[in-house]
Amino acid sequence: MLDVSNLQLSYGKRTIISDLSLAPLKNGQLVALLGPNGSGKSTLLKALAGLLKLSKGEVVLDGQNLARSSFEQRAQHVVYLPQSLPASVHLRVFESVLVAAKASALAPDNSGQINEDEILSLLKRLGIEHLALHYLDQLSGGQKQLVGLAQALIRRPRLLLLDEPLSALDLNYQFHVMDLLRQETHEHQLTTLIVLHDLNIALRHCDYAVMIKGGGLLAEGEPNNVINAQTLGDAYGVSARIESCSKGIHQVLIDGLRKPIL
Repeated sequence: MLDVSNLQLSYGKRTIISDLSLAPLKNGQLVALLGPNGSGKSTLLKALAGLLKLSKGEVVLDGQNLARSSFEQRAQHVVYLPQSLPASVHLRVFESVLVAAKASALAPDNSGQINEDEILSLLKRLGIEHLALHYLDQLSGGQKQLVGLAQALIRRPRLLLLDEPLSALDLNYQFHVMDLLRQETHEHQLTTLIVLHDLNIALRHCDYAVMIKGGGLLAEGEPNNVINAQTLGDAYGVSARIESCSKGIHQVLIDGLRKPIL
């Protein structure tokens, strides 16, 4: 379980995250982090990962206060995946995932040995086993994102933080990756926070949603309850409605920009 309470983070005199508290996020939940550009989503992930220092607040994961843990202690349980991998890394895909597994000091059998078959299985489930011997610096942006996801999942963290991992993926891989993330999160009882801009993906795949604006909490709860006409108007300034398709899946329809109140 992840408890986030009274978070505040500032750059100089500018406050980015302001007194942000969330209801406890349970293990086994795939959580969509939503909000307009500049709302603080990426900053929040970096703060949870320990990459940015909080001005105040607490982050408690399964009873461990991450805000008071060293970066090394936090890295044993928390994995953060940025929007893109470094461009100049000249490692083969398989080697890069193997390095991630060794760096985490987390072997599948807890004996310190890395199960190479598990790496190959993960690459296969991501649909990139054919890239195992390719070099990272020769891959497309979307392929690098998939490799980054493999590096994150092989470490089996307790808290997985993903910053727009779908941004360079086509529709096929977007659906494929979300399906896999949901399966991995449920099966291994991870708490997974994923920054998404596609609200329909959040409605279809996620267990929980957190919507922020201006560094503060706008709404949280089940996606069907968070993503509604009121919150979409408040967060994005659009006139929108939520309708069900013929299969009963909720979809966001945008009618236009919300008219300002004169």
